[in-house]
Amino acid sequence: MSSSSSIIASLTISYEQIFIYFGIPILIFGLIGNTLNIIVLMSLETFRQNSCAFYLTIMSIVNIAQLITGLLTRIMSGGYSIDWTQTSLFYCKFRIYVFQLTSFISFSCISLATIDQYFATCTRERWQQWCHIKIAYRLLMLISFILIIEQLPGLIFFDQKKIVSAVGNTTICTVTDTYFIQFNNYFNYLILGNLLPFILTFSFGLMAYHNVQQLAYRTIPLVRRELDKQLTVMVLTQIVYNFITLLPNLILYLIVSYGNIQDLIIKAQLNVVNAITICLYYAYFAVGIQF
Repeated sequence: MSSSSSIIASLTISYEQIFIYFGIPILIFGLIGNTLNIIVLMSLETFRQNSCAFYLTIMSIVNIAQLITGLLTRIMSGGYSIDWTQTSLFYCKFRIYVFQLTSFISFSCISLATIDQYFATCTRERWQQWCHIKIAYRLLMLISFILIIEQLPGLIFFDQKKIVSAVGNTTICTVTDTYFIQFNNYFNYLILGNLLPFILTFSFGLMAYHNVQQLAYRTIPLVRRELDKQLTVMVLTQIVYNFITLLPNLILYLIVSYGNIQDLIIKAQLNVVNAITICLYYAYFAVGIQF
């Protein structure tokens, strides 16, 4: 075996080990943590009647679905070479649909929670009226309905495809339409999955932080003041965590998409880095707002 082949083989093993030793703990911690989040947020009446807490509750619910359909499949395929999307056409379509839908709903929830806390802490009473649980129900239902419809093309254009090579025939789950590839990469991944949540959470998060600094100088009930502080700190912590976990995957995506890399060893090295950024990506859904 040549030195380059041995390096690539070693990097392939590292790729598999990352999903096993990092992916499994993230999955377990995420399922337990999000479940505890739901229990706490739904058991306390103070949170049940709060629109920001409602967004965080729904975010924890969809995060569980995201971890099961997304990370669990990654662990089985990347760590144990068991790819359910290759053996089942239904799962090939269903997995990507649920993966993207739950991702975008989760990003929508944290964006809405950030905007909600900005309105809740601002001085204008007219804007504070938008922080109502009924408005939160209707707004999230509308956004979820739009996302459900917007993701339907994935059920059509994701399909199983046979790849013929010297080693043998391999079945992969991939997009079968060129135009949908562009739409999925640029609109779904870049805009809905990265740029829009980053812009909304960062801008409204800064304004909410500024408002919280002024709470001590305003005449409002102590209980409400402390609740607004607590929820705003939770949301701002989540925003910082978003950048740490999601940004590396976006950067690597841009490098791979526009780098035109041909060297096999560099590709293998990028695969290892990709495994790390994928684990970080799923850590967003696993850790989130923990109590």
